[in-house]
Amino acid sequence: MITPSDDPRLSLARGALGAVRIVHDPTLPPRVLRLVDADGNEFFAKQHSKRDRYIRELHAYLTWGAHLIGHVPRVVGRQDRTCTLLLTAVRGVRADTVAPGSPEEERAHYEAGRVLGKLHHATSVPRTGAVGTELARRLRDWIARADRAGLISTAERDRMGHSADVLANTLMDSAVCHLDYQPRNWLLGDAFGMCDFEHMRRDARIRDFARLEFRRWQAAPYLRTAFFAGYGTPLNDTEQRLLESFGAIEAVTALVRGHEQDDLALSAHGRTVLARLA
Repeated sequence: MITPSDDPRLSLARGALGAVRIVHDPTLPPRVLRLVDADGNEFFAKQHSKRDRYIRELHAYLTWGAHLIGHVPRVVGRQDRTCTLLLTAVRGVRADTVAPGSPEEERAHYEAGRVLGKLHHATSVPRTGAVGTELARRLRDWIARADRAGLISTAERDRMGHSADVLANTLMDSAVCHLDYQPRNWLLGDAFGMCDFEHMRRDARIRDFARLEFRRWQAAPYLRTAFFAGYGTPLNDTEQRLLESFGAIEAVTALVRGHEQDDLALSAHGRTVLARLA
């Protein structure tokens, strides 16, 4: 058990900022601390349990954060040995706390589209085949894991295998993608903020819309309209059909992770998306 005296998040913060105090925030995951320095400035200290995610998030802030100045935290300290980051705080409330159906929710999706558009448009590479081939390989790996665990039927396996074939044979735009772009990672304040870059990498541009499509927009299509009004480029029919193929990735990853983590809600979400693919 880590005690406050040997917590690498606190030692990193104290080395960079001097005296700090911890702010209790039950909305944060256990590996993240909210801190305040002597001048009242807020920071977050985050320790990763997996080195690859630490490296990916650090790279994202240092390399791609330049496209999102004013919307993302800055790295003010790091400790590679313990995979710990010290980040400035972007002020605002989490977008998943606003009332569903409210004007604030619609504004959040508009701003989310506008800011993600900045990143995508600055890093886009048009119509490449490599990204689809890699996505198809990953999808087939997830299908195999689900099959071994007895989570899918033969028909479901074949249906998702067809989606993998579609991805492998489709040219699509690539861009630097957040890959967990949903309201829990958005902050609403004087400026729109986004956080949690541990999944960020170059991927199919349209894939960055998949979690919103399958977790929120189908029940509230006006939010999709608001998002793309901010994004500036709506999906055409071909891109919308391609987004449906990404539903196979959404479904099978939710099924496998829900099973492995004993997360009934995540498993149920995977079932819902899988049923839609039928």
